[in-house]
Order: sequence, then C-alpha cells, then structure tokens
Amino acid sequence: MANRSLNGKVVVITGASSGFGKGAALEFAEAGANVVLAARRDELLEELVQQCKLAGSPAVAVPTDVSKQEDMQNLAQRAIAEFNQIDIWINNAGVGALGNFWDIPIEDHVHLIEINLIGVIYGSYFALQHFRQQGTGTLINTASGLAKIPAPYYSSYTASKYGVVGLSASLRQEVSEAGLKDIHICTVLPMAMDTPWFDHASNYSGHAPEPIPPLYDPQKVIETYIRLATDPEDEVIVGGAGKMMSALHSVMPGLVESMMQKEVEAVQKKNAPAEEPSSNDLHEPTGEGTEVYGGRLKR
Repeated sequence: MANRSLNGKVVVITGASSGFGKGAALEFAEAGANVVLAARRDELLEELVQQCKLAGSPAVAVPTDVSKQEDMQNLAQRAIAEFNQIDIWINNAGVGALGNFWDIPIEDHVHLIEINLIGVIYGSYFALQHFRQQGTGTLINTASGLAKIPAPYYSSYTASKYGVVGLSASLRQEVSEAGLKDIHICTVLPMAMDTPWFDHASNYSGHAPEPIPPLYDPQKVIETYIRLATDPEDEVIVGGAGKMMSALHSVMPGLVESMMQKEVEAVQKKNAPAEEPSSNDLHEPTGEGTEVYGGRLKR
C-alpha cells in the first residue's frame, strides 16, 4: 500500500509514458495524489490518465518534449492552473546512446544532453520558481548509477547524469543558503533496471543493447520516488551492487573502472547478438516499449 499521506498532493512526472514514470504515476494515483503526466507520446499519456482516474486520481496529461523550454514552462503552468500548486516534481525523462563515442552521430550526443540534462535544468528551474513562492516542495531528479561509476559505450549518457548529480548538489546548497528548509532536492541514481530504456536507446555498438548486470526490478525505483515524496533524502543509489561499487570507487577508482570496462565489454560487445545501428526513439518517439517493465528479467 502506497503512503496515504500523499493524498491530495500534486505530483508532476516527466517521462510518464513507460518505465519508472508510468509505474510511479499509477502508485501516486493509488495513494490519492493528483498526477500531472508529461511525455512525448500523447496516446500513451491519455491511456495512463484513464488508468489513474480509475484509481481515483484527477490525472492530467500534458504532451511535453522536455528538451524544449516552452514545453516545460507550459507543463508547470498547466499543473498550477489545474491544481493551484505543485508539491512534488519528478524529472524522470531520459534517453540513452550506446556505442563508442566516435561511432555515435554527434547529433545523437547533443540531443541526449538536451533531454537528460537540459530537460532536468528546465524542470528544476520551473519547479523551484513555484516552490519558492509557496515555501515548500520536493524536487526529485533522476540520475544514474553511472554518475558514480562511469562505463564505456555510455559516454554522453554518463556525462549527462554526472551533470544531474552536480546540478542537484548545487541546488541543495543554494536552497540551504536561502533558508528554504521546506524545499528538498533529491537525486535518485538507479543501476540497470528492467524497463524499456534499452529498447528506446540510440544504439551504435553493433550489438543488441544489453544491461550491465545485475539487472533490477524497476519497482525499486518507483518505491524510492514514493518514499522520497514524503521522506526526502539527498541522494539514493538504487541497487545493492551500485552502493557497493560506488563506495569502492571512492577509494579505488582505477580498479573499479577497469572492472566496469571488462564487464561492459563482455556483455555489450562479446556476448550480445549483432544489431544494425539506429537512433531508435532518441529524436522521435516510437511505438516500442510502452510498459513499466522491459521484459528482460523474464528472459
């Protein structure tokens, strides 16, 4: 059972059409929250709105490209127009690009940064403008375990997630300096989760995208979002291996990075089946991967 203290809270979620975002939307709706759902895939958002309404939430869909400032400003304005406030804002939308840095088209690197980092800057900016006016609010930014333990073939993705961690840490300092004790900045750092992320990722590795093991149940991240909404923490690594590897990396970075290099080389280059290069849904959304789960744990 989700936390009932979320009843009546207004929650904005980007990247809500699948994966963590979709799962979190349903959990918040079950808890009685008013959810404002943002993603590029309009039809999937409308379907999710109906599911949330069945759970009792007066959900609203706002088709949004997080890489566009006007879309993100509109998202904040719509949420306030519908519900008069925003209590929790979750920057969850994110994409990947796999392959050697030099094999991935430069436009894929650039657009990934526009979505994963600039989109989080937009969301954080408009959320904090409102939070400062009302004096309260919780901002949850989604980074990655790779922001603590870098991996090959994920270069611009890793850079974007390091940026999210740094942005969030800096914002925490500014909020503290301003004496805004009821405004919280949280960063979630998932390890590899069984969502459709791998089906959506731009892929120029020459092989089918394979997660860096171990692979975890995305419900762990969804539950973290729910918990942080009422019990905020600065940073949460989701996935036991990530916590262990991050601690080890802080004292022996060379060893951990060498281990990661060998692990990714094995799973992504040596053991994965061949696949033609594709930008997948990086630039335009596709019909693939519409559920919370990606189905890899079952396989």
